[in-house]
Amino acid sequence: MSFSIKAEMPFIVQQYALYLRNIRGLSAHTVDEYCMDLRTFFRFIKRDRGLAGDENNLEAISVNDVDLDLIRSITTLDIFEFMNFVADSRNNMSSTRQRKSSSLKSFFKYLTVHEKLLMENPTENLTPPKKKKSLPHFLSLEQSIELLNAVEGPDKERDYCILVLFLNCGMRLSELVGINISDVLHNNSTIRILGKGNKERIVYLNQACLEAIESYLKVRPKDGVKDRNALFLSNRKTRISPKTVQFIVKKYLDKIGLSGPGYSVHKLRHTAATLMYRHGHVDIRVLQDILGHENLGTTEIYTHTSSTQMEDAANANPLSKVQNKKKKKTTELE
Repeated sequence: MSFSIKAEMPFIVQQYALYLRNIRGLSAHTVDEYCMDLRTFFRFIKRDRGLAGDENNLEAISVNDVDLDLIRSITTLDIFEFMNFVADSRNNMSSTRQRKSSSLKSFFKYLTVHEKLLMENPTENLTPPKKKKSLPHFLSLEQSIELLNAVEGPDKERDYCILVLFLNCGMRLSELVGINISDVLHNNSTIRILGKGNKERIVYLNQACLEAIESYLKVRPKDGVKDRNALFLSNRKTRISPKTVQFIVKKYLDKIGLSGPGYSVHKLRHTAATLMYRHGHVDIRVLQDILGHENLGTTEIYTHTSSTQMEDAANANPLSKVQNKKKKKTTELE
């Protein structure tokens, strides 16, 4: 939990954050999101019950005085009213409401099951809103090649290698930034990736990846390097930051005319998955392992098909050319 968020949180939420980080192994970013959801919830509860004084601005309500007595008084009705509030008054999308629902359920389960501080869980009957399944943005095969061909400049070997790994391995931004030189195992052409929840997985490197890594290592700085383990270095010779990688990817996407909110680092992960599934005919369970998805349902979004594929499938049906013989005879009599 970041210092600014920690200072605003009641002690019981700070303890919960430590549990999420150290016991469940969630990332600092995820823990921050959960805590901010709880902050919004407790602000709503205090305002709804008249415990915020004359303060009507939800964002200005302090929650660091929230104690166990207040938490024990929260009912299922309070939970439902909060979910209605974020949907109607704050216009939260289904994905945001789903996360808030998960945050509340996780927190109250922690208090009820793990710490045994509550007798009843007010979120037990809370059903998370269904998340709208939209097809992810991805680059076509031609656009992916164009993106790689757009790389130039003094850091071209590094930038090219970054794009190649994104497009071939489908790794997350945090995973790429965290790669160490020792994680690249040339003997069996694999790379060790540390994913969500500190879970390790091994991904095989194809020829394009191996050649890109080899070319980059030849020019990677050796003197004055502050983090000798890091594979990718910034111009300051420190481990490259997520923000720098985002800037690099955006620069080349802009260069080939793919700017805007629809395209980002994460879209390259979607691209890798889509290309492997659509052009490489990779089995969905193998794709799940490559991407490091805990649930197969998360991977199944990549089974989307193009209109051309659907048309081809319809024409491939052995019944597609069968005619109605009865109708044909009627036509001949006429």
